Amino acid sequence: MAGVKITDTTLRDAHQSLIATRMKTDDMLPIADKLDKVGFHSLEVWGGATFDACLRFLKEDPWERLRMLRKSFKNTKLQMLLRGQNLLGYKHYPDDVVEEFVKKSIENGIDIIRIFDALNDPRNIKKSIEATKEYGGHAQAAISYTTSPVHNNEYYINLAIEMEEMGADSICIKDMSGILLPYEAEKLVKGLKENIKIPIQIHSHFTSGIANQTYMKGIEAGADIIDTAMSPLAMGTSQPATESMIASLQGSPYYPDIDMDLLLEVTDYFKDLRDKYLDKGLLNTKVLNVDVRTLKYQVPGGMLSNLVSQLNTQGKLDKFDEVLEEVPRVREDLGYPPLVTPMSQMVGTTAVFNVLLGERYKMVPKETKNYVKGLYGKPTVPIKEDIKQKIIGDEEVYTGRPADLLEPELDKLKDEIKEYMEQEEDVLTYALFPQVAIEFFEYRQAKKYKIDNNILNDEFKTYPI
Repeated sequence: MAGVKITDTTLRDAHQSLIATRMKTDDMLPIADKLDKVGFHSLEVWGGATFDACLRFLKEDPWERLRMLRKSFKNTKLQMLLRGQNLLGYKHYPDDVVEEFVKKSIENGIDIIRIFDALNDPRNIKKSIEATKEYGGHAQAAISYTTSPVHNNEYYINLAIEMEEMGADSICIKDMSGILLPYEAEKLVKGLKENIKIPIQIHSHFTSGIANQTYMKGIEAGADIIDTAMSPLAMGTSQPATESMIASLQGSPYYPDIDMDLLLEVTDYFKDLRDKYLDKGLLNTKVLNVDVRTLKYQVPGGMLSNLVSQLNTQGKLDKFDEVLEEVPRVREDLGYPPLVTPMSQMVGTTAVFNVLLGERYKMVPKETKNYVKGLYGKPTVPIKEDIKQKIIGDEEVYTGRPADLLEPELDKLKDEIKEYMEQEEDVLTYALFPQVAIEFFEYRQAKKYKIDNNILNDEFKTYPI
């Protein structure tokens, strides 16, 4: 057999996991040529939280980042993460926005779109898969992996079969918390291989310290592709290290066709970059620790840091362990949703309220109420009547596809921002993050105006009036 293929996540999930998505485009471009020649199956460079972080913190246009990366990578496929009907935001968007977003992502340089839904509700990824196929992209459907009395291999295999029938070109087992155990991975991959024909990719995080072993057993069971990150931005809450993983496969039929000498040059570049981010205080070394509590509470690394932050703000960090123990209880009450955006935020914040107020569901975030009303999709198991009563009283629960409730809005959005629009993609930026987008557009205009002023001043110096 050919060796296993590698997707490197350094330019997306790795820095999202370790340095709060703060890597700048200017730090990516100098190493692009070498990364492009290493021999990766794909590079994950966009999507997830990068879009929001570009606008909010880095004052960069995420679309321009994508175009620049596409120009720099001539040999390697570029990949992104998409939250199905949520796109890169935190709520459902109408079908016309989803379709246009997928179209523009592919036009600007994305080859592979990994599409997932926080509830594993296939209705929430259908439109994204269809649009990806329509515009010539590779649609990878992702299973949000979690464990519960109802999340077993049979459940995941049936989900994968449905995804394949929906048109998925490949399946990703997306283990956002790092809880997929090695022998479970072996059984799951074997089961998938027996039931579907399309390639299988494994994505995990090193949070609990077991992802390397999980990858090895998954590869031996037939996984086609694995996600890793360059070692300076690997491990901890990030992915296993690319270099170590490849070295582990030496002497086996799974050894990938990778230029190791070039790979080590890439490592040196990211070592220096990591030190720079460490000096700036962006890399908190706590995220590099193995946290075995993840295996018990299933809390992803990003969610752990969010809980700490929420409790710190309230001066209640002493309640951290109590909140951690409340998380699985809230998750059970809410029908065992996988703890991934936006469900991880809902479950986490609800658990914090329950503990700090001393009474369960006395106060419930609006998003959690909307979830219980069916506005995010179908829970894995029905929510019990008494929990529903506590959270939404006698309000009606919607059982249809949530996006069917949304009217098309692209034309309306274009009209709202016509004074700011400089490219077609701007309307999508505004659709996802209205307030942040306006701030960014104003910043962009001010910057442009300042440059124009400088040009005028230069002209006046040359041609005095």
